[in-house]
Amino acid sequence: MVSVSDLLPVEAIRLDVAADDWRAAIGAAGELLVATGSSTDAYTAEMIRNVVDAGPYIVVAPGFAFAHARPSPAVLRTGMSWVRLARPVEFGHGTNDPVDLVVALAADDASAHTEAMASLARLLADQDTALALRGAATPAAVHALLSGGRTAAGPGPGSAATPGSAEPVSAEPGTAVPEAPLAAGPAVHKILTVCGNGLGTSLFLKNTLEQVLERWGWSRHVTVEATDTISAKGKASEAVAVLTSREIAKALGDIGIPVKVVDDFTSTTEADRVLRDTYDV
Repeated sequence: MVSVSDLLPVEAIRLDVAADDWRAAIGAAGELLVATGSSTDAYTAEMIRNVVDAGPYIVVAPGFAFAHARPSPAVLRTGMSWVRLARPVEFGHGTNDPVDLVVALAADDASAHTEAMASLARLLADQDTALALRGAATPAAVHALLSGGRTAAGPGPGSAATPGSAEPVSAEPGTAVPEAPLAAGPAVHKILTVCGNGLGTSLFLKNTLEQVLERWGWSRHVTVEATDTISAKGKASEAVAVLTSREIAKALGDIGIPVKVVDDFTSTTEADRVLRDTYDV
């Protein structure tokens, strides 16, 4: 299994970076990908163009942007970079601006980094870990937290709570776990999580939904597939719903099944609410 710390060396982490706007913020993350041998300058331009073309859907949680583009010849090997900004910048997102943390991904295929994205989503969903990461004093401290260690900035992931479980799964305290929609047997319901490229932000949302489904005991009844906007239209007939960002929902339009907007892709509370709305439970 490829971990976040495997893809994100200490040399690819910079803290308190000055950036005048979102382009400069992505540019700083791209520079680190280039410096550590993951991509060329052309990939940085592709990440910026991705936002120009599709909007700020990469701002997947309050204050957090996950910059990426499709696999291309500009990607030399799969890798990540981490940029904490000295001052937050606006990306144009309606609910998650301003952004003070930009993580960039350069992927040479659509699958090698899947487990790392799931791990990162769980780390950022843990409120204590997320605060420790934002307050880490050095790149080494950030890397230690991502590796599961402890630093002076705070406890490592899982030291006080199970990773990903710091936030309650139910939207309201005491809300009962709903009955599964199907009889016991193989999973037959499918939910699509969609982003522009199918390999970045959609994986964050997929992982968050799967945490809720597992807690509900629905994992054998409902599968979640991360995909891109083009493929989602072709796969819509196989699914009960699409969950995505506001920008991608507009791009998809009417595809014959419900398209649900999620603002915070790392929030199990919001995922719980949207799943309950999808299944009317």
